[in-house]
Amino acid sequence: MTNISKQELQKELSVGRKKSAKPMLWVSMISMVMFFAGLTSAYVISMNRDDWVSFDLPNAFYISTIIILTSSLSIFMSIKLLKRDKRKASILLLLTTLGLGIAFIWQQYIGFNELKNAGLFFTGPTSTVSTSFIIGITLMHVIHVFAGVVVLLVVIYNHFKYRYKPNNLLGFELGAIFWHFVDVLWIYLFLFFYFIR
Repeated sequence: MTNISKQELQKELSVGRKKSAKPMLWVSMISMVMFFAGLTSAYVISMNRDDWVSFDLPNAFYISTIIILTSSLSIFMSIKLLKRDKRKASILLLLTTLGLGIAFIWQQYIGFNELKNAGLFFTGPTSTVSTSFIIGITLMHVIHVFAGVVVLLVVIYNHFKYRYKPNNLLGFELGAIFWHFVDVLWIYLFLFFYFIR
């Protein structure tokens, strides 16, 4: 095999990976949607139980909602700026997104403590079905946000290494899509818990 044919083969493999990357991400996100749809369906069914307890959402959940919406805006603007080759502004907004992601996780932790201080526990003799569901579902979402933070770290590393260019943003776009996904997922969960309790 000549050097030219090796290069062509590598180019074809690279093009194939790029074409399959977004569809694979969408398939994984659809499976996550189905997972959370199953959890929220179980929540609705469990509301018919005699021991169901309704309560207000922690204040920290409201704050975290604003934080994650802001983070979606910052990553959206970051990618827009990189498309115009404004690297410094782009990286600054990407770092802002990372900071907001960490702040979101912190606010979720505060929210769990607010529930605990109100006598609402995930498990134990004083726990209720409703608190177990809300804390359990929210915790599963926090795990996905943590995965999103790891993705952001990879995107930031690649950004600093100049691996993204205005005409080559696939990795950045994949990271942004996943980040927007965890944002939309939280909005769905927040509204679900706000209106159905």
